[in-house]
This record gives sequence, structure tokens and C-alpha cells, in this order.
Amino acid sequence: MVLLVRNRVKDFDHWKRVFDAQEAAGVAAGLSVERVWRSADKADEVFFILGVEDRARAEAYMATPEAAAVGEEAGAMEGEYWFLEEIPTAGNA
Repeated sequence: MVLLVRNRVKDFDHWKRVFDAQEAAGVAAGLSVERVWRSADKADEVFFILGVEDRARAEAYMATPEAAAVGEEAGAMEGEYWFLEEIPTAGNA
């Protein structure tokens, strides 16, 4: 399972510094950074995929005031996320 996240941020460079500094907290919650992208068309839009070790633990972390404070500190103005499960296809079965 992975967590796909989209955020609109005030300042990408600031957001990225805060994001990188939170890696240990994510690991403690069973999350691992797999990929990070910045929109080619909108400099304030970022997408990232986190590997999810345990969905319940990830959701519990995301619901904490500390996690909300990190988003605020990073300058996330809005965002959304989805927990995704891979579906085998002929190419990756």
C-alpha cells in the first residue's frame, strides 16, 4: 500500500526543507518516502508517494496535532491524499 499526497504550498524550497526534516517522524509512523514530484505547470503544487507499512498507524499519525503543525510550518495551503493498493496487470503480475 502507498499513500499518494498532493499539496499546494506557499514556497516550494521551504516546504521541501521541512518535508525532508520530517523523515524520522514518518519512519516512526511506518511511512517511507518513495517519490516526490513538483508540477511542471504549477510551481506551488507538489505530489509525493509514501510507502505505508501499516495503514492504521499512518492514519493515527496523520490525525495528530503534531502532523497538522508540520503541514502549517511547511506552508501547505491545501492538500488531499489517497491510500492506494496496487492492482496486478499483465506487465507486473
